[in-house]
Amino acid sequence: MSSAPEMNQPDPAMTGAVKRYRFMAILAGIMSLLLWFVDLPVAYLLHNENLHSKVVWIPFVHGWVYAVYVLTAIQFASKAKWPVFKMLGLVLAGTLPVASLVTERKVVSQYS
Repeated sequence: MSSAPEMNQPDPAMTGAVKRYRFMAILAGIMSLLLWFVDLPVAYLLHNENLHSKVVWIPFVHGWVYAVYVLTAIQFASKAKWPVFKMLGLVLAGTLPVASLVTERKVVSQYS
């Protein structure tokens, strides 16, 4: 029996970083979609105070989720040894509703 590690086994540190990034990218994407397509139209187009009081939590939660997404993206990019501009692109992907979901798919297909 050989005790040499297999060549195709992923690095456990990278696996954890990818899983954390994946979770936060999906959550940030969902919260961004809720912000752009639920909260903002209710607040600025419908002018319905009753409905707005039911979705007032969305911007607050979105802000916290995005902050954690940024930290998770920086952690992943540093473990993957990405250059600073690529890391900034990953962070900025969380600002558009669908961009974090697209980058999540690319990261998972490349690192899993």
